[in-house]
Parts: sequence; C-alpha cells; structure tokens
Amino acid sequence: MASLFSLDEHVVLITGASRGLGLAMASAMAEAGALVVLNGRDPTTLEQAASGLRARGLKAETAPFDVSDFAASAREVAAIAARHGRLDTVVLNAGVNFRKPLLEWETEDFRRVLDINLTGCFVLAREAARAMIPRGSGRIIFTGSVMGIVARPTVHAYAAAKAGLAGMAKTLAVELAPKGITVNTICPGFFDTEMNTPLMQNPEFDAWMKSRCPLGRWARPEELGGAAVYLASRAGSYVTGAMLVVDGGLTINM
Repeated sequence: MASLFSLDEHVVLITGASRGLGLAMASAMAEAGALVVLNGRDPTTLEQAASGLRARGLKAETAPFDVSDFAASAREVAAIAARHGRLDTVVLNAGVNFRKPLLEWETEDFRRVLDINLTGCFVLAREAARAMIPRGSGRIIFTGSVMGIVARPTVHAYAAAKAGLAGMAKTLAVELAPKGITVNTICPGFFDTEMNTPLMQNPEFDAWMKSRCPLGRWARPEELGGAAVYLASRAGSYVTGAMLVVDGGLTINM
C-alpha cells in the first residue's frame, strides 16, 4: 500500500511554497520521496525553506519568480523540465487576498488578484502540460478554496478566482486526460496560516468559524499535505476533474 503513495523519482514544482500551505504540501511530497522545487518571489525566504527541508534529509531546490510574470513562469517551467529531464507534478498554490467592501475596491486590485490567483495558474498549467505531454503523464493540482464554493463578503476577487480555478480544472481535465495528465483542485477551508492571521485574531470571526466547522477548530497546514500526495501519486491515478474539499466539514454544515 505504501508504494501507491510513493513519489520516489518525481519532480514537483510548488508555487507559493516559502511558507504556509505551499510549504506544508512541499514537505509532505518531499517526505513521500519527491524532489520538490519551491517557488516564491523572495530568494532568501525560499532558500531558508528549502534548507529546512534538506536538513531533514529531503530533496529540495528553489525557483524564485513571480507567477504574475507570465514570461518568467514559462521560462522557469521549461528550465526545471530541462534540468531534470521531467516534470511530474505542479501544485499551483501561490495566491493573494484583499478584503474590502465592494465600494472600496479599486479595479486594479481586482485585476491583480486575478492575475496571480487565476491567470497565473492558467499560464503555469499550460507550460507544465507542454513539458508533460511528450512523456504521456503528469499531474496538475490547483489550490482552490471553500470560498470558490460558498461565500463571505469583501473577498470578491479571491472568490471569483477560486471558483474560476475549479471550473478551469474541469476543462483542462477533459482535454488533457487523453495525454495521460490529470487535473484536480484541492479546496482548503480555514487554515492556521499567515494569510488568515487577521481572521484568527478577530474574536468574532474566530468564534463564528469554530461554531460553523463541525470539527470546531482551525486546520493545521500539515493537514493539507496528504491531499497533495494522494493526487500526485499512483493512489490518485484515476481521479481527474475533482474538487477535494479539506475543510473540517464546514461547507456541508447548515
């Protein structure tokens, strides 16, 4: 059974992997045997994250670039595939969030969220597929969100992007399945991450979230790692176009 979840010899690119959910997924995939390539914008922070993994005997390297720089994204994906002779999985996790009432939103802020959270993922998925198609196999994994399924006020661009990812994953899954490539979306609920610190420090929101979530707590980042390993491994080889919700039951609770 363990071999079903093995990622030995796999090369995996994870965007937004210097901390939080990206680093947690990278850690789990490296523990499963993969060489993980960590992406982020800050080379120093990335190298610290990669060094932490290597200190545990895991395989990690870095690829610093901004996912909203579409030319840089294409170059880096091609460089990783050329350097290692393969690119087995991409986990497209990088994202930003703005929280503002509708009338306070600037159009440029909305566009920036979509560039990073949606268009950037499309470009990286396209370039990853370009590297995967000749080998007849590959896994593309998007980090969506429960905000692409249910809604809260003020996160208009974030919710639009995450819902868009789930839809795009289905079209890509249908198109790329004959090429041996699966495409899926992981939809986290509320996790204890830096992005959610303002929400965790808000007593009213903290109490609401814990009362709404059947498990009654914020998720730990490492609790997302298993989902990424599953979708990238042989255990998930017949899963494509799916939304894997990891939210402690929040979206099923009336």
